[in-house]
Amino acid sequence: MDLGLGGRGYLLTGASRGLGLATARALVDDGARVLISARSADSVDAAVSSLGTAASGVPADLATPEAASDLVTAALDRLATIDGALISVGGPKPGSVLDTPEEDWRAGVDSVLLGPLRLVKALVPHLAEGACIGFVLSTSVRQPLDGLAISNGLRPGLAMTAKGLADELGPRGIRVVGILPGTIATERIDEIAAASGDADAYHARTEAGIPLGRIGEPAEFGRVAAFLLSPAASYVTGTMVAVDGGRLRSP
Repeated sequence: MDLGLGGRGYLLTGASRGLGLATARALVDDGARVLISARSADSVDAAVSSLGTAASGVPADLATPEAASDLVTAALDRLATIDGALISVGGPKPGSVLDTPEEDWRAGVDSVLLGPLRLVKALVPHLAEGACIGFVLSTSVRQPLDGLAISNGLRPGLAMTAKGLADELGPRGIRVVGILPGTIATERIDEIAAASGDADAYHARTEAGIPLGRIGEPAEFGRVAAFLLSPAASYVTGTMVAVDGGRLRSP
């Protein structure tokens, strides 16, 4: 299938590794140009080098107020047009509801909620009909995950914000989608497994709860995300798409 990505430009945050980098690679492989960002300049440079000449990068931390406008300025300069964005932020600290300190909750609000919202507000004036904003969320949007209290509390709120944004931007022909990764083989999953106290047991228990019987690969997420951002998904908006091997028990 031709996704219609040739010559289109996309901004991706949190994209120097894992799910964001996999999406950037899928977009570039289908002819798009990308600007990727992450907090570490070294990791951004390494990711850009791996993607080739269709990619450029800029370090940015979405939790800082100035990052949104800086990213949009860089995207307009390097991409000329912004045809879509994949907004992803690092996962908040793990922990239970009662044991998680208030400062971690506040940091989670800054990174998971306020950072993406600032970027959306900066982006929207520069998006034309046919553009798409994708939010990388989590299956915690639909059911809580053990030991991830902050994610369980904040991701559903961002999902409903995305749904409302789809209503607001629909009349302009701009789409908004949420993507719910399940357990994918990224450094984030390694961190969660280590925090469980027994990484091998965590992986075994996790795989046992996935109908496909295995942890997903980043490229499997990236291909879905690239499709949703592309003109091939032109009638998909205001919805949450799970990429989880069937783990969610809700429809």
